[in-house]
Amino acid sequence: MIDRIQTSITRRGLIAGAATMAAALAGCSGGQGAAGGSSAAAGSASDGGARTLRVAMELAYPPFETKDDAGNPSGVSVTFMQDFADAYGYDLQIDNISFDGLIPSLQTGKADAVMSSITITPEREEEVDFTDPYAMAQLAILAGADSGVGQAEDLNQADKTVAVKTGSTGDVYATKNLANAQILRLADESACVTEVAQGRADGFLYDQLTIYRNNLANPDTTRAVFIPFQDPEAWGIAVASGNDELREELNAFIAESKENGEFDRLTEQYLADEKAAFDELGFRWFFDFDDADAEGTAEADA
Repeated sequence: MIDRIQTSITRRGLIAGAATMAAALAGCSGGQGAAGGSSAAAGSASDGGARTLRVAMELAYPPFETKDDAGNPSGVSVTFMQDFADAYGYDLQIDNISFDGLIPSLQTGKADAVMSSITITPEREEEVDFTDPYAMAQLAILAGADSGVGQAEDLNQADKTVAVKTGSTGDVYATKNLANAQILRLADESACVTEVAQGRADGFLYDQLTIYRNNLANPDTTRAVFIPFQDPEAWGIAVASGNDELREELNAFIAESKENGEFDRLTEQYLADEKAAFDELGFRWFFDFDDADAEGTAEADA
């Protein structure tokens, strides 16, 4: 069920020139909306009022997408989308939708965009359009303390059970590479963690931050395995296929955010401790775009 929540988050500071941009774009239309309409987002006001931007998230992945103590949307993605909405003259609406319903919400016109820590994959690109990457993540393993798992290959055995969140890239990896294991698909990451912590699963595949945080929460029953077993994953914001206007606005804001300290502010607000831990462990940070640009240049020169 969709838990529709209107947000009214105070913006921490508009990007330079945002007021002028918002005024210029307030009455713009063009491109294909989620339901095949002509506007970038639903609810454009004919009297020049703010356009409504409906963004779908699964509010179950702190600190990126979650709820505060009062039950309101909160987290990195929520604040980022509020900042974008303020800059471009949108009235933001957050819809809390289960992970497997996020892409369908775009295809059926129930949402204009999805920002929910979604990895850009070729399969998903056949269903929706993605923005440029706004974050990079790496898969890791939350292993049972007594599982004997020290690397991904150790899970590829008939006597091993691998917990994955249904539809996640961990699910995709396990399906393609751990065919000998028993794959346990569950609706959310907390259920996967419970299976490992209680000894019913030998490992859980998910991003490094989730594995790091849940190992800290369950130090006696789990171990974190951070040995890389695939390339970093790029996260993007999804829009309905053909909604070029909204995608281009989002791309412009992502590019601006990389330059003006937006991602540094989000890190300080929500992820300061995790950033310090990642630096100590030598992990690539979610918003380490310099490395991404360097890798892209190296590939182009190869």
